[in-house]
Amino acid sequence: MFSKSKINEPAATDAAKTAAAAPAAAKPAAAADKKPTAPKVKPPASVLSSDLFVKGNLKTTGDIQIEGTVEGDVRAHLLTIGEGALVKGEVVADDVVINGHIIGRVRGLKVRLTSSAEVEGDIIHKTIAIESGAHFEGSVQRKDDPLATGGAAKSAAKPAAKASE
Repeated sequence: MFSKSKINEPAATDAAKTAAAAPAAAKPAAAADKKPTAPKVKPPASVLSSDLFVKGNLKTTGDIQIEGTVEGDVRAHLLTIGEGALVKGEVVADDVVINGHIIGRVRGLKVRLTSSAEVEGDIIHKTIAIESGAHFEGSVQRKDDPLATGGAAKSAAKPAAKASE
């Protein structure tokens, strides 16, 4: 009752050939579209060695690990200050891990002072962690967007205050 008819086989084969040919023609175009959109590989963190002295500002969208001395402002995505490191200037990053010495303001979404950290300056943060043994002199202020510039944050806060009055 359910037998395969030889009459239908060639038609099915022709249909399969046509269906197979259509996607094959579409595949090279799709493959050509995918080549420019290859996933981006995140570069490793830039490391400033312990014998390096930098005088000037550092700015990157990537990660920086400082082991030496920097006299200037530092801006990065993830910033790690090594135990023997010294930074004199403002530090701005999404994530800041401080093991060494900073003289200046620290602004970050997540700020972490380890037990060997020494900070002389204000810290503006969204979240903060201070381990026992860390040395800190300054003020701590929590903000929802600590990376925003001072003028933009103040102008955004004023209309909200007027609306609530």
